Formats: sequence, C-alpha cells, structure tokens
Amino acid sequence: MQVLKFGGTSVGTPGRMRQVSQIIDDGQGKIVVLSAVSGTTNQLLALSTELRNNNLSGAENLLENLKVEYQTFIRELLKDEGLRQKALAIVNRSWTVISNLFHTPVFDVEEKTILAQGELMSTQLFQLFLSQQGIPSILLPALDFMRIDEFGEPSLSLIREQLSLLLDLYPTDTYFITQGYICKNVFNQVDNLKRGGSDYSATLIGAAIQAEEIQIWTDIDGLHNNDPRVVTNTFPIRKVSYREAAELAYFGAKILHPTCVIPAEQNKTPIRLKNTFRPTAPGTLISSESSGRRITAIAAKNGITAIRIRSGRMLNAYGFLRKVFEVFESYATPIDMITTSEVSVSLTIDDSTHLPNIIRELEDFGEVNIDPGHTIICIVGDELNAQSGHTKSIFAALENIPLRMVSYGGSRNNISILLEEEHKENALRLLHQHLFSPVKEYV
Repeated sequence: MQVLKFGGTSVGTPGRMRQVSQIIDDGQGKIVVLSAVSGTTNQLLALSTELRNNNLSGAENLLENLKVEYQTFIRELLKDEGLRQKALAIVNRSWTVISNLFHTPVFDVEEKTILAQGELMSTQLFQLFLSQQGIPSILLPALDFMRIDEFGEPSLSLIREQLSLLLDLYPTDTYFITQGYICKNVFNQVDNLKRGGSDYSATLIGAAIQAEEIQIWTDIDGLHNNDPRVVTNTFPIRKVSYREAAELAYFGAKILHPTCVIPAEQNKTPIRLKNTFRPTAPGTLISSESSGRRITAIAAKNGITAIRIRSGRMLNAYGFLRKVFEVFESYATPIDMITTSEVSVSLTIDDSTHLPNIIRELEDFGEVNIDPGHTIICIVGDELNAQSGHTKSIFAALENIPLRMVSYGGSRNNISILLEEEHKENALRLLHQHLFSPVKEYV
C-alpha cells in the first residue's frame, strides 16, 4: 500500500480536487492524506486570534467570509443536489463548533479545535466528490488513530496499533482518505503536528503501515538545487538521501516538512516528491541512496538571531558550555549553529519567543551581544566530506559578502554560513553560479 499526501494548493479549488482524484484512481491500494483547502488554516488562525483578543465582530466577519467561500466551493465541486446538501451539512458542523467558542475564553486547546476544522472539511468534501465520480473510498478519521505523547512527539506504536485496527475493518477496500496535521494528545484533546505537519502525518502513516512508498504531492517538480523564487536556472534533483533531504528541509527548503524524514528513514520507506500539476514529471526520490553529487543543493533559512557570549571564565574551564546549553534547554529553544573560541561562544536560534529571559540568564556568564535579522545558508551534499575543492568555490563566491559565522564538520552533509538577511538573495545567486553548471534537466 502507498501513502499519498496532497497539500493545500493541491486541493485548493474544485478543479484541483478533480486532478487529485485522477491521480489516486489507479486501482492500487493507498491512504490519501489531505491538508486543508489553501488559505483556510490562515483564516482560521486569524479568527482564533480575534477571539483571543475578545474581538467578536472581527471573528464573526471572518467566519462569514469562510461560509461564503465554502458555499461557492461546494457549488462548483458537486453537481448532485443531494451531495451538495451533505456537503453543506459537513461545513455547517464545523461552523457550529467554531461559533460555540465565541463566548468562551479561547486558549491553545480551543484554538487547535478551530484549526482542525480545515482538514476535517477538506477530507469530507473530497470524499463526497469521489462518490460523485463513482470512486468508492473510506474515511479514516485521523483523530481516531493519530496520537502524540506528553512531550508533543508522535507515539508511533500507538498510531500503528490504532490504524491497524481501523484498516482491518475494511479488508477489501482500496482507497482511504484521512486528515493531515491534526491529532489527539495524551489528554484526548484535539491537537496538531504544527504547521506543515501534513507531511509528518503522511510519513508517520507510511511508517505505521510499512508502506511501499510515501508520495508528497505539491506544486513544484521535486526538490530543487536552489530556491527557484530567487535564483534562475535551478533544476530539480532526481534523488537525494534521507540525510541530505533532512538538512535541506530544516534549513529552508519549503517543499518538505523537516521532521517528516525521520520516521521514513527509520523504517527505510522511500519518499517521492511529486507535482500535482505535472503528474508525469519524475519528481525527487528520497531514500538511503545518496544523490552522488559533490554538492546537491542549497537552502536558506531566515529569521535567525545570533548570540555571542564573551567570558574570561571560559579560558581553560570545563562545564561552561553545559551551563550555557542548559539555559536554552530550560526555555525549550533549539540552537542551529555554534562556534567557539578561547573566551567566547557564538550560536544562533530561530525562535526568539523567550529571548529576553534567555539573555537575562546568559548575562550571569559574561558579556552578551544579540544580532537579529540573519540568514543561515546551508550547502548540502553527501560527498562534501569526501572531496576537496568545494570550500574554495564556496568562499570564492562569497568573497565580497560579510560572513558572520561558518560551521563545517558538525555534519558530514553540510556547510552552514550565517550572514545578514540583506545579503541572502545575492549570496544564493553567487553560490549557484560558482557551484552548479547550467543544467536544465533532471540529474
């Protein structure tokens, strides 16, 4: 059995849902994971924010706009009047859930219930469309099997157990539809796998059922060797290793959710990235097999804050870095890059939520300098540590751009460079010119 995930743009219009139905209807058993219709989650988040701020009129306006959008969507999607009435009943249930929260305090639990409505509606509407097309399918509610533990991490053993029980109820059925992103937590409350979590849902399901392949369908022809929004003449890569894909996803390649590679790699399940609007394009295969390229791709991650702690106590001391790391651990703030010298340590974070508290505690160790507004550019390739000459090309490309930090050797797969955001686009273009030949086809 395969697992196919389709993002919000892939189901964003009735016409696109029709394309998805054509892609999946090939007679092979599969679980289809859907995101919310594009734009819906953002509108639901805005609505939730209005409720948190006690702006009922703002929330009501947003809800009315959604109602109008979905009425139009349903009219265009379904021609049968009976199915249209079923569809309206589906979305009205979601509107009722949301409306019932208008006069209660809205915190994280309530917000997650509001956000879940996007996936709950898209999957049920898509199943009705399949019914109209004469394509039988079974709806597998993600809230019945997708679970996270007390730390917010997926409980794969429980997911596998619950999903197996559900699938056993339908031994002769071929197509199954479920929601991405949403789940239940240890308190049996509606929760989610964070933004972009539909990718994670798909790979968790793939690992749970030991799928033949996981396919992530988006609106681009696989993983590109650079950011096509910034750089011209980029090209899609035919194959990358799990490690290469994980590095690129974490450092800014938007086509894939960073955490989703983990369950696939652990179970050796290949992931294929495909384009909904060009289904015959080969896409990118992520597996144990390396790309075989000296340098595979470049990615960039904005919103980085650099922190430098300078202290004479570091000189010939032990335990200093442990104390620094404990500060970040206490505020659940991951560190991206780190470099050290005899009396200072520089590091970067991409989550500044707790930055004031972190700075206050770090000042006990020495002088602290904060530099926001940076970008990490990551150059990735499985052959980076096995071949010489690439560092010369990288620094030659960036010779006129001021570099804040460089990390090399922490991973065998990448070189990471920190620079100010204003230099990002120029740096990506220069690196592309120096590191890649003008290839236009899959390689």
